[in-house]
Amino acid sequence: MGSAQHNTAVLPVNSNERIFMPHKIAKNKSSIFITLFLILALLTGLTAGYFSTHGITENGKFEKVPVDVVFPVLHGLYGEDGTVQGILELAKIPYVGCGVLASAVSMDKLSTKRMVSGLGICQAAYVPVLKEELKDIDAVVAKIEKEIPYPIFVKPSNAGSSRGVTRADNREELIAGLKEAAANDRRMLVEEMIVGREIECGVFGDGASTKASGVGEILAAAEFYDFDAKYYNAESKTVVDPELPNGATERVREAAVKIFNAVDGYGLSRVDFFVKADGTVVFNEINTLPGFTAISMYPMLWEARGVNKKQLIDDLINHAFKRYER
Repeated sequence: MGSAQHNTAVLPVNSNERIFMPHKIAKNKSSIFITLFLILALLTGLTAGYFSTHGITENGKFEKVPVDVVFPVLHGLYGEDGTVQGILELAKIPYVGCGVLASAVSMDKLSTKRMVSGLGICQAAYVPVLKEELKDIDAVVAKIEKEIPYPIFVKPSNAGSSRGVTRADNREELIAGLKEAAANDRRMLVEEMIVGREIECGVFGDGASTKASGVGEILAAAEFYDFDAKYYNAESKTVVDPELPNGATERVREAAVKIFNAVDGYGLSRVDFFVKADGTVVFNEINTLPGFTAISMYPMLWEARGVNKKQLIDDLINHAFKRYER
């Protein structure tokens, strides 16, 4: 879903609760609008648990809406990077999903790698790069080529839905990829290419109560699972509970829980891996607000465990309240 323009809807959960759900309505627009809207809305009712939707109502009148819980269905920058979560913490309004720390760390690929490095879980080799270093791009390229052989992947550290990610098979493509990544973030990483199956695992809960779903496999229609392959290529497929070699399924599930807890996850996340032909499990990334579309892996994985979408959302909302009951 990436960075997107969002509108807002207040939906009834039951007779006594209302849930505020920002949601995607268009591609390639900024999430800044909804973040600013949340700031303004929350500042008008910061201590009362209200959103003020001044100028948003159909009749143009001021409306003050009581809110019990927020489900921040926002992807990418200013949505799942801790920004909105921090606003909700200030407003003392319960919300679904990870808190400020987990959201910020997990959104930033370099920070995630450093957090996971002490867990004994295999990761792709990588070289961090700062935008300012590109002033001497020959030195950057030389450093990368010394550490990692081609083909390699160039990624912005802090961007969602594979935005700005490119593959480089030679020096010219590497330079182009670095410039593309730098257009999306001032911090980047260049990773070795892992040859393996793309495997995902859902997690739910927090701390000792965290549990993992089964696993699912991405069969990308493109060279790699980029933005268009995720959302606009009907040839991309997902398979729930694929057969994996040498007990890799349980290792993926165990690693997903460890990583979720290491970043102080809460509520939900999807943790992505590669599984090599020999069963080696390689951590790729963690997504603290996975999609809930008809083709999204997270709800599919839980449905395979007997938890339908309605029950899953109810469980997530109930879990959001528990954070404020402690």
